[in-house]
Amino acid sequence: PTTLNSYQPVTALHFSFTEITLTWSLSLSHTPVQTMAPPQKLFLAAIVSAVIVAATTGHGPNSTAEDIVHSSCVHASYPSLCVRTLSTYSGPTITNQRELAQAAVKISLSHAQAAAKKLAAVRETVGKKRVKAAVVDCVEMIGDSVADLSRTLGVLKHLHVSGGSANEFRWQMSNAQTWASAALTDDDTCLDGFKGVEGKVKTDVKQWMTKVARVTSNALYMINQLDESRGKPHVVRS
Repeated sequence: PTTLNSYQPVTALHFSFTEITLTWSLSLSHTPVQTMAPPQKLFLAAIVSAVIVAATTGHGPNSTAEDIVHSSCVHASYPSLCVRTLSTYSGPTITNQRELAQAAVKISLSHAQAAAKKLAAVRETVGKKRVKAAVVDCVEMIGDSVADLSRTLGVLKHLHVSGGSANEFRWQMSNAQTWASAALTDDDTCLDGFKGVEGKVKTDVKQWMTKVARVTSNALYMINQLDESRGKPHVVRS
């Protein structure tokens, strides 16, 4: 399927139209009209018409996905990060809010898994007792966060946005919000464990976990948008 990365701005199509028009005009100016067969004229006309339609409409799966991402990220906890991560999402094309929430959770899960691998490696090399204790606790927390996000994603994949009873939807939404909130709490708890600790390990871990917490916060916001009764952004402490 086409991804967001393949989206081309309308301006690019405009330039293509100009080039084709110019080329056609030059061809006509150097070719006697009587030597050009009608099928050739029709062929060129079809090409130009297609370019005009593409340049003026700009609608399609990619355009829809970009519209959803930008409009939904405006009020997210971290708007710029939201647009950047979702615009480069390499999964299926996003066509609605549920798919957007799923994509946001998948991005958060990917970051959490990457951080878990880094933390596991640091745990094996750190020497200072106080720092090692903080890292060990953080490894446990990020493991819980990965599990919570996996559960969240499982709920969203089976979420009945339309159809089904209102009670079933509310129950599914409650589960998704609970698991995503728990993942965010795990991330914050990991950072809390490094209070009073200084050095490169703390700096690295803070950088990794802050990124995870922020994309998770954005994911929680997207989940909350499926339930109009909620939606307040959660801001990660710096």
